[in-house]
Amino acid sequence: MTAADDRRINTLRFLAVDMVEKANSGHPGLPLGAAPMAYVLWDRFLRHNPKDPAWPDRDRFVLSAGHGSALLYALLHVTGYGLGLEELQQFRQYGSRTPGHPEYGHTPGVEVTTGPLGQGLAMAVGLAFAEHHLASRFNRPDLPLVDHTTYALCSDGDLMEGIGSEAASYAGHLGVHRLVVLYDDNRVTLDGPTSLTFTEDIDARFRAYGWRVAAISDGNDVEAIDAALHSAQEQPDRPWLIRVRTHLGYGSPKQDTAQAHGEPLGPEATRATKEKLGWPLAPNFLVPDDVREHFEQAIPRGAELQRNWQALFDRYRTAEPELAREFDRVTTGGLPADWDRDLPVFPAGSMATRDAGAKAMQALAPRLPEFIGGAADLSTSTRTVFEGMGEFSYTGECGRNFHFGVRENTMVGMVNGMAAHGGVRPYASSFFVFTDYARPTIRLAALMQVPTMLAFTHDSVALGEDGPTHQPVEHLASLRAMPGMVVFRPADANETVEAWRLVFQRRGPSLLALTRQKLPVLDAAQYPAVRAGVARGAYVLADAADGRPDVVLIGTGSEVQLCLGARTQLAARQVRARVVSMPSWELFEDQDSAYRDQVLPPGIPRVTVEAASPFGWERYAGPGGVIIGLNRFGASGPGPTVMEKLGFTVERVVQAAFQAMGRSAPGGG
Repeated sequence: MTAADDRRINTLRFLAVDMVEKANSGHPGLPLGAAPMAYVLWDRFLRHNPKDPAWPDRDRFVLSAGHGSALLYALLHVTGYGLGLEELQQFRQYGSRTPGHPEYGHTPGVEVTTGPLGQGLAMAVGLAFAEHHLASRFNRPDLPLVDHTTYALCSDGDLMEGIGSEAASYAGHLGVHRLVVLYDDNRVTLDGPTSLTFTEDIDARFRAYGWRVAAISDGNDVEAIDAALHSAQEQPDRPWLIRVRTHLGYGSPKQDTAQAHGEPLGPEATRATKEKLGWPLAPNFLVPDDVREHFEQAIPRGAELQRNWQALFDRYRTAEPELAREFDRVTTGGLPADWDRDLPVFPAGSMATRDAGAKAMQALAPRLPEFIGGAADLSTSTRTVFEGMGEFSYTGECGRNFHFGVRENTMVGMVNGMAAHGGVRPYASSFFVFTDYARPTIRLAALMQVPTMLAFTHDSVALGEDGPTHQPVEHLASLRAMPGMVVFRPADANETVEAWRLVFQRRGPSLLALTRQKLPVLDAAQYPAVRAGVARGAYVLADAADGRPDVVLIGTGSEVQLCLGARTQLAARQVRARVVSMPSWELFEDQDSAYRDQVLPPGIPRVTVEAASPFGWERYAGPGGVIIGLNRFGASGPGPTVMEKLGFTVERVVQAAFQAMGRSAPGGG
């Protein structure tokens, strides 16, 4: 290592240490140990333009070990991303652009939100997937429009987490190209040495996955790191793990101890560390002029890289004008004209909403080539396969169908990475009950507000014989409680089609909860409000003749049919009932109060019906309203029997309507 390299690396180290000290909060250990590998990557290999963090063909860098965020912020500061020194001095403070863990859309240069360990690795795999799909679709001989690499820096904890292992397994299975993971092998976690819990041979594990592996014994050996990255660059046809043996809290009195991981070094240890590594004790947040001048060469270098790419794109636009226009469209997230023209409208009959969803997907796929995805080994049950569009592959033609395997959490994590990359609109699919497995990654989709699309089926206890392990009960309430997530539970085939239309118009994540069992179709001739109504979250499906109901019956999904049946029986008893279908709470809450009061008139008794936890329905049932839901798990048996035994019948809805009105049902019904 040259003296100049050492000076630049120490600049990164002590910017991070000073951030943590000033905040009196954070993780100084990783930046002290991993700064050399980050320096080599950012200074010598990473293709990026600090003045245009959204340049489509930039390399992507993911700090999967998001607790080391101070290192990333130091890199973004010195390379010219507009993250001023004052922002570094506000590390972990409310309203700053330097939060405790990196946040997508919040800080320029942050590609994905990381912190929950392992998720960054899964998203890095997804970023690489998106690059390959776009390259396969758009690149032409001598015109490599899409030609970038995904890099990630991960920790011991990332590789302990199951999601990290699953992502690595799948990446190796597919032979993912242009994916390089730097592993900060410091052998210390928060509770102590990794030997407490983690003694496997990582190199052997990754080779068994199908990765290429390089091992570097000294984390300060910048030339060895450089050589390994060159090898990865020269052989991009399989994923790479570069294991770098580092020392947590390098140079500090707390080196190689858990005390260096997640707490400030403290004034005395900070002084000792600066003295040992030959760094001035004052001022804090020091960036020497020569170091700043060197790092800021990233600005003209990045501008030249982008100019060269733009010149290539100009040649591409001349040679392939239609593809160039299409590339512009998908990378900006636009939709083509008439993209939804072929969506079906279903006549009266019966159809499972999973089957309606399949027909909607098949109608959209030819018009939206960016629509890609797959299921967690359940595509034949969730009905989520693009017919005749091939398998996603790195060997031969690249299709659009993923087989994610039994990896629900990792599946959604990889789809989040694809969505964050841009240029694709990815979906993931499984049984609705298995959102439990994927909840951490679903939560990150909501936090990042990326357009991850989730198509989950087998939505309630009505699926029957598989029993309570496969029957979701509390899941709707849980996901509705998640900020930024829009949940759809459509009542029939036509509502399902409209939900898919809306999903593609959203910039954030969406989830469709669909049935296995067949449901009557709400014929557009009889129920004309369906299309406009779904877009508003809830709508009047059927009403009293004079529009002045005695009671309002609110249902979602399959239970809307119970409300319609109850309305007919109530009419025979001289009770005027309004049926409201509420496919999306979130979209209904987005409406103004006038519309919400129009659908749910204040003062009119209400009954809510949903074969799931009643948690949260108080807001719509109102004072004195009756909530029909489930405060128990389901049971194994034929679906109709389970629904009847658990109280989801027309008769119960009728009784609840009289209860809400404060009246006894005639004839004891």
